[in-house]
Amino acid sequence: MFRKLLSKITQSFKSGAGSGAPKPASGPKHGKPAAREGSHRPERKPAHSGQSRPAPAHRPAPTQARPAHAPQAPHAPRAAKPLPEVPKMDTTFTALGLGDRIAYAVQQKGYENPTPIQTQAIPVVLAGKDVIGSAQTGTGKTAAFSLPILQRLGTHGAIRCLVLEPTRELALQVEESFKEYSKFTDLRTTVIYGGVGYGKQREDLAYGMDILVATPGRLLDFMEQGEIRLDKIETLVLDEVDRMLDMGFLPDVKRIVAKVPKTRQTLFFTATLPPEIEQLAAWALRDPFKISVSRERSTAETITHAFYPVVQAQKFELLAHLLEQTQYHSVIIFSRTKSGADYVASRLKQAGHTCAVMHSDRSQQERVDALKGFKSGKHEVLVATDIAARGLDIADVSHVINFDVPENPEDYVHRIGRTGRAQKTGDAFTLVTEETWRDARSIERFIGMSIEWKKVEGFNYTYSGIFDGGGMPQVAPEKPKSRLMRGGRR
Repeated sequence: MFRKLLSKITQSFKSGAGSGAPKPASGPKHGKPAAREGSHRPERKPAHSGQSRPAPAHRPAPTQARPAHAPQAPHAPRAAKPLPEVPKMDTTFTALGLGDRIAYAVQQKGYENPTPIQTQAIPVVLAGKDVIGSAQTGTGKTAAFSLPILQRLGTHGAIRCLVLEPTRELALQVEESFKEYSKFTDLRTTVIYGGVGYGKQREDLAYGMDILVATPGRLLDFMEQGEIRLDKIETLVLDEVDRMLDMGFLPDVKRIVAKVPKTRQTLFFTATLPPEIEQLAAWALRDPFKISVSRERSTAETITHAFYPVVQAQKFELLAHLLEQTQYHSVIIFSRTKSGADYVASRLKQAGHTCAVMHSDRSQQERVDALKGFKSGKHEVLVATDIAARGLDIADVSHVINFDVPENPEDYVHRIGRTGRAQKTGDAFTLVTEETWRDARSIERFIGMSIEWKKVEGFNYTYSGIFDGGGMPQVAPEKPKSRLMRGGRR
């Protein structure tokens, strides 16, 4: 009897071991042997780590890094919404090689004829050639590269175009232009820049973009985190390269360019070509087509210039008097310093003007709000440092007033380029003191023209020698050199 019972137990034990899955009912009956048999396989893997659950805790790390490549991968939410219908176009822009959808968007913006730089650049960019371009501000440079890039990209895909800009304001403006010109296509544009959180920018990248506009620092952050790859870039735009040099960005730019495929098309725009930029251009471009529209030192013919001499103590009073007597639509007032901009804005607000301030000590959101408010007409006056002097495209600025004469004559050209844009007229006023009249004369020499010196009627001027000689400063005649100095050391 005992042998039969033992035989049955042995058979049931063998059948349970052969199935590889012990029956739950057998656990309590057999104690330790059943426990060993049932847990033998699962314990083999954790034996290397000494923990019972290492794999689930370790594996999420790679899955968190995976969204980093989302911009390069196919996107799930590619909603097949139909593109809007556009009419057949026959314009000067289609004659340059642009398709109906791009040309129609240009027409919707109110542009009828391309500017000189657009006429030269669009066919060359469409042909896939590298370009090095120089043009004065307000000549339509952004459209000169954005329109043919959109045409070449065609339809939505991976990030294939990268545009590098030196400042947040310029990056936002270029992004806006790309979006406006591509609104009848399925192409997507986003912008990344520092000074704000990563959340919204990360979401846009994950959603999938075709054109990426970026400032160098924030782009490198995303690249170092593995969230942006540039291996599919077909067109690289380096814009305002001389400004990047001034801001110390060239090492960052070189690091970024090194990550872009060598077979790319490169579009390079700069106002000046110092040796450092010439070296960068020689390294980054291949047999570039050169475009130069007008001289950098020239100013738009639609701008009227005037110098207003005044003593330092009366500068703000004269500014306020000018604003009272001038019929203006919107005004940008430039100051050399951030504290000076804050001072002018504060006093203008006290005088009842709606006023915004823009300089590098303002937060990014404050700068965005200032620019938006000024563009929309909420603020009639924008007080800024030279951070707003280059590239910002603000429509219908009727007047630019230099509260302080710029130290660099080239900055004068950039400042007043905010008015007189798109063939519209504008006025440029500059307040000149005894301390800055030499800088004013340097401006005249730089732009190759004499600027009228004016006095405002009804203003109670404090006398200064700067007013003598019909408003022009009188330079003391050079003293004759002593005969003893001839041939001596200099």
